[in-house]
This record gives sequence, structure tokens and C-alpha cells, in this order.
Amino acid sequence: MEQNYSVKLSKVIDKFDLETLFLPDLPDKILIECSRVNRPGLQLTGFYDYYEPARIQIIGKAEHKFLDTMSDEERDSKLKDFFSSVPAGVIYTASLRIHPEAEKYAEKYRVPLLRTPKSTSDFLAAIIAYLNVELGPRITRHGVLVEVYGEGILLLGDSGVGKSETAIELIKRGHRLIADDAVEIKKVSATTLVGCAPDIIRHYVELRGVGIVDVRRLFGMGSVKDTEKIDLIVNLEPWQDGKMYDRLGLDEDTTEILGIKVPSIVIPVSPGRNLSVVIEVAAMNNRQKRMGYNTAAEFNKRLMESMGADY
Repeated sequence: MEQNYSVKLSKVIDKFDLETLFLPDLPDKILIECSRVNRPGLQLTGFYDYYEPARIQIIGKAEHKFLDTMSDEERDSKLKDFFSSVPAGVIYTASLRIHPEAEKYAEKYRVPLLRTPKSTSDFLAAIIAYLNVELGPRITRHGVLVEVYGEGILLLGDSGVGKSETAIELIKRGHRLIADDAVEIKKVSATTLVGCAPDIIRHYVELRGVGIVDVRRLFGMGSVKDTEKIDLIVNLEPWQDGKMYDRLGLDEDTTEILGIKVPSIVIPVSPGRNLSVVIEVAAMNNRQKRMGYNTAAEFNKRLMESMGADY
């Protein structure tokens, strides 16, 4: 069963510096549980089919002008019907004037009424992105998430394989830590996963034999980051003699997380291998693939052409 998440209205207010015109309760006690938002133009005409009051409702210039064209009686009736549906919250954008009827019915039906100076389009894009992150489906994976050359690399593997030690080496080489040991992964769009650390272990790394270290204090603020998208999954495993490892990179494997397929590779671990350098190369190679150049495919093409020329 899919778990539902919520975000406190106080966090939304602080994030977007919203002006509070009416709150039925303390903002910490008001929860937003739907990541989608709505512009209630159709509802203001009386059409409520497929309407979700759990969404935050945005009144922009178009809706505001439409209400201004109504008579006082009609506007009162339409706003009464709208607020009586008890939406999660109503936000006027572009510092628009608040209709007296909106204030009256917001108080009567205990609906949060807010305002922002931002334009409707800018505010819509920003709040949708924010709610997708805060309310997106999520799972927690045992692993390490680091940012290497702008690529989010999720290191997976059994305990003791060297994930945390590799992360420390990468941090010393100028890269950044997002999470160690437990990575909270959120699905923020149909194609994007974002990872972060649980609050209690954020910026900490556990090193066997040393203990818990605070990466931010040891290496500085530039060594950590709160969140990062997941671009590549690296599975670390002890080297197994006789196992056939991919040597050309032609096989493009993926790992599915929350319904999204993420490119993944397997890197065997053995004494003497410099894993941090290998992962740096893997990150750059993955970025190069996303930019349209596949080294393995290009090498294979040259090889086939060479073989054809020989015969």
C-alpha cells in the first residue's frame, strides 16, 4: 500500500515568503498532502466534476479578472460555492487585491488564505517543484550518495565492501557527500530520482576503526550537499575470480527504483584498485553518454570497420 506524505503549511509559507491573510489554525498544524495544484477557473463557473479540494488553489490574474466581471451577487455565490468545498488553501498571486467575499468565506469555512507577489507562472512552477520533492513517493536504500563532477552517484554493495571509505576519498578529491549508510530516495518526476540523508545522520560518515566523522566540520561546507539527483548506480562487489566482468562497456544495464530505470554498472573491488579514480571516470563517462557520445559504441564501430577492411 502506497504511503501518503504531508508537509506543514508553515514550511510552504516560509519557503515562498507568503503573506498570511487568514489561517484557521497554527500553520504547523495544517498539513498539505497533495503535490498537485489547481487554477479554479472552471470551478468559478460552477463546474466541479474532477475537482480535487485537496489541491492548493491558485487565483491568478485570469481568475481575478473573471471574478471582477461578475455582479456582486454572482461573485458572492460563486466564491461561497468555491470556499464551501474547503480546499487545502487558496493563494492569490501577483499581489492581487483580495475580494471581500473571499475573506468572508475563507473565515466561515476555515480555509487558509494567502498571497504572494510572484507572478502566477513563476509561482506555479516553483510550488509544483517544491511539493513534488516534499510529497513524492520515497524509499530508503542502504548505500552512499555522492556528487562527482555534477553527477549523482549512488554506491551500493554489501556492508564492509568499502562504500564509506570510497566516499571519503572522493570528498578529499573535491567531490561532495550527500548521504552515507542510509539514502532516502524520492521520485520527484516521471524521470527523476533525488536522494538525501535522513536528518539525524546528515553530513556524517561511519568509518570502521575510526567511528563517526562529521564531514562538514572536517572538510568544510563545500564538501557536503543536502540533495542530489541520482544519475548512475555503482554496485561495488568483491572481485570474484572467473566471473566475466564487462570490459568494453557495451552492456547498458539499469536498476529500477520507484518505477524509474537508472543506468547502473558493477565495479569489482580488489586490493590495489583506486576506486575513487574509477568512479570519477565512470561519472564522466556517464555524463558523456547523456550528452550523446558513447565511447564503447564508437570503439566497437571502429573495430567492426577494421575487421571489415581486413577481409
